[in-house]
Amino acid sequence: MNIALTLSFLGAAIILTVMPGPDNLFVIAQSIAQQKKAGIATSLGLCSGLIVHITAAALGISAAVYHSVLIFNLVKAAGAVYLLYLAWQSFRSQQSSFELNGAKQASYSALYKKGILMNLLNPKVSLFFLALLPQFVDRNLGHVPVQMLLLGVLFLIQAFVIFSAISIFSEKLKKWLDKKSNIGRKINMIQGSIFLLIGLKLLLSEK
Repeated sequence: MNIALTLSFLGAAIILTVMPGPDNLFVIAQSIAQQKKAGIATSLGLCSGLIVHITAAALGISAAVYHSVLIFNLVKAAGAVYLLYLAWQSFRSQQSSFELNGAKQASYSALYKKGILMNLLNPKVSLFFLALLPQFVDRNLGHVPVQMLLLGVLFLIQAFVIFSAISIFSEKLKKWLDKKSNIGRKINMIQGSIFLLIGLKLLLSEK
C-alpha cells in the first residue's frame, strides 16, 4: 500500500475519532457509570459494528443500500428508534449518582451488544466509509477492495485505542464527579438530549 496515503488516512482517522460524537459520549457514559472495563466492552461492541460497515463499503454493499430507498429508510428508521429509546432511558432515570441507564446492572456482554447495535443501525456509518476509504486508495496498485479492508482495519485499531484511552480517563473523572451533588441526574438529562437530537437528525436526514 501507498505509505504516504496510509499515513494521511491514519491522521484523518484519528481526528475523526476524537471529534465529539455519539460513540464517544456512549463510551464516556458507561465508563463513568461503571468503570473503564465497561467502557472498553462498549468500545469493542462499537468497533465490531464497524467491521460490518467497512466490509460492506469494501464490497460495494453500501452503494447498493444507498441506491435502495426502501432499505436505506428501513435501516435509518430502526437506528433512529433505537437512539430515541436510549434517550427515553436516560430521561426516565432518577439516579443521582452515576448509574446511567442502569449501567451498574449491565453486564459487559450487554454493553458489547449495545455497542454493536448502535453502529449497525446507522446506515450513515456505511456511507461514511464508502465516501472516506476510496480517497486513500492507490488505484495503480489494484486490489481496491483489499486496500479498503486494510484501511478499515487500521481505522478499527486506532478507534479502539482512542476509545480505551477515553474509558480510562472517564473512570478517573468519576471520582471527582461523585463529589458533585445530583450530578448523575444532570448527566442523564444531557445524555438523553444528545441521543434525542442524534436520533431525530438521523430520522429526518436524507441520503
